[in-house]
Amino acid sequence: MPASPDGAPLPAAGISRFVVVLLFDGVDLLDVTGPPEVFALLQRETGDATGYQVALAAETMDPVTTSAGVRVLPDITFEEAAARSIDTLMVPGAVEVDDQRGVHALTDPTVVHWVKTLAGRTRRIASVCVGAHILAAAGLLDGRRATTHWSTARQLAADHPAVEVDADPIFIRDGHVWTGAGITACLDLTLALVAEDFGEAVALRVARQLVMYLKRPSGQSQFSVPIEPVSTTRRMDDLRHHIARHLADRLTVADLARHTHVSERQLTRIFKTELGVTPAAYIESARVEAARNRLESTDDTLERVASACGFNTIDTLIRAFRRKLNTTPTEYRSRFRHSRT
Repeated sequence: MPASPDGAPLPAAGISRFVVVLLFDGVDLLDVTGPPEVFALLQRETGDATGYQVALAAETMDPVTTSAGVRVLPDITFEEAAARSIDTLMVPGAVEVDDQRGVHALTDPTVVHWVKTLAGRTRRIASVCVGAHILAAAGLLDGRRATTHWSTARQLAADHPAVEVDADPIFIRDGHVWTGAGITACLDLTLALVAEDFGEAVALRVARQLVMYLKRPSGQSQFSVPIEPVSTTRRMDDLRHHIARHLADRLTVADLARHTHVSERQLTRIFKTELGVTPAAYIESARVEAARNRLESTDDTLERVASACGFNTIDTLIRAFRRKLNTTPTEYRSRFRHSRT
């Protein structure tokens, strides 16, 4: 298999991966547009050699009105998709909200019928968000472990007792069937599909282009703190957001363990398993990233930056920058703050 300049594997020439994303009235817009964006960025990152061909399929060629009110044009009909061999079938979902603001997943019998039909011509199937309810209605999740948006997980379990519903993970793979959790997790799920096809290194390159998980307003290149693998549980996702919101606090292992309701030993094990780093190493990376953003976008003094990002002293900030970025905060700001338009 050929390799990119950084050594990551690229697909062999001529490999075709026909990806079908289902369209139907009321579908969540991001569920439809998110996965194709990941595939498009992958093509850009690998020199348009991925072999992915994405098509939006609907019952007819008429425009489809999404939940956001945006109309989307299908590329092909369900019937046309059924005449082809499909690599990946992606099934988004739709919901309705009742008078008490309760959220309920919807399943259109016509869409369920076509999912059953298309599944027989598909190498792998993935639901996005509440699309899991459609897979379940089609009988594709019976005896499988699956996830969905947390707001409809109880409904999925009640409606389909043969499905082992786990509301915690961001995505789950059970054989050739993948299920993803709520809305933006469609990006995590699609990155996992990319990683399955081309390896983690390529998927992480795409994740950087998507600016996941920490926001990077400028100065990417070699001065960017390496992005960590995307976490696969909501517990870790919550913990990472908690850290991002409390960088100026002490954030000891004991503090984080109390927040997560686990022992300190278990917390360290979770970090190593989920992210491959210690809690201290992750926190330092997050603080450096926050400091980078402040150096790029504000005129704060180094003392103010250090304090706001959890570094007790300027010396501690400087040492962290040298460790992580091989530069100093002053040198970094000189290079990137002055280059902003």
